[in-house]
Amino acid sequence: MRITDVRAMPVSDPVPEEMRHRTDLGTKVKTDATLVFVESDDGTTGVGASLGNPPTIASIVEHELAPHLIDADPLYTERLWEKMYDGSRWKPSLERGYSQPREDRRGITLEAISGVDIALWDLKGKLLDQPIYKLLGPVRDDVQGYASGGWAPGDEAEAEMRGYAEKGFDAVKMRVVGEDEFTIENAVTRVKAARRGIGDDVDLMVDAHGSLDVSTAIRLAERIEPYDITWFEEPVSPDDHAGLAEVRRATPIPIATGEREFTRFDFLSLMEERAMDVVQPDVARAGGFTEIRRIAAMASARGLRVAPHAWGSGVLFAASIHLAMALPNCHILEVSQAYMPLLTDLFEEEYDVRDGRVYAPEAPGLGFTLRDDYAERFEYIEGPEYVF
Repeated sequence: MRITDVRAMPVSDPVPEEMRHRTDLGTKVKTDATLVFVESDDGTTGVGASLGNPPTIASIVEHELAPHLIDADPLYTERLWEKMYDGSRWKPSLERGYSQPREDRRGITLEAISGVDIALWDLKGKLLDQPIYKLLGPVRDDVQGYASGGWAPGDEAEAEMRGYAEKGFDAVKMRVVGEDEFTIENAVTRVKAARRGIGDDVDLMVDAHGSLDVSTAIRLAERIEPYDITWFEEPVSPDDHAGLAEVRRATPIPIATGEREFTRFDFLSLMEERAMDVVQPDVARAGGFTEIRRIAAMASARGLRVAPHAWGSGVLFAASIHLAMALPNCHILEVSQAYMPLLTDLFEEEYDVRDGRVYAPEAPGLGFTLRDDYAERFEYIEGPEYVF
């Protein structure tokens, strides 16, 4: 079996004005992704997806990564990951037993590698007629989901978060910065309203998207402690691992982070700083299935739980489902509540999410089929995803 083609396609999904939400990131006007396709010589095609700027990702996939993959055996996923990560030095790296990475080994290059890796695992599952999570080694067939939203301003957060609980979710997440301007008082008002809306028996998580400085994050954590917060996500910049550890030491609220980290090496830094309680790698950014297995194993050795970041395209969410079914220390999975057809309507099949739980697909590979009109439905649109 040999790989005969590797290609990429930028896609977009505009958000109608009446469906847009605003956070510290700005107002979301569209969702972008890059679909990645890896084809074998029998005509079977695996599908992956990357985060990052789609035209740039497509160029990296087709001009930088594809030459390392053409004519290779697609079942050698570990070897192919090393070829992409190490570049021209992949052979001495494997022969000597230590990494010799390419210079552009983080950021958008890793996002491109992640998309290819997802496609390779989808292809492997199809060739072996097994869903990916069973190839990874299954530990469960379903997992707790949490409803991820929470943009409503002020006391309106009560109704929004109650609505998620009424869908059957027994865990929900809200943004620290919503439609209103951020102040500690505004954030506390919204958290208090959310807790009022969901009652005492539903877990409540808050997410700052790395938008706060250390002292503000600590002061906010102290103010929201009475509302039984399950975790405080990305309270400070992902560049400040030491600052994140400082926040963690200052509050009993568990700290979650990782959605903007790349490879096991970045997560090792977080672990050495003792900066988190919940590890949140993104399969379309941190290195695909191949690398996230390593990250999860490192986390397990330190008694840390894994909750994959699963916000983006349908391919990303489908891949995250398989991770959740195969990682022993994964206890929960993000389920977006935003308007996002690129996630919800990309496939012919529907996800099996019932009463707040996410169930594993049983078809080979990712277990989902791109809708026939995906290229037309999700034609790429130039411009940023968020605007201020």
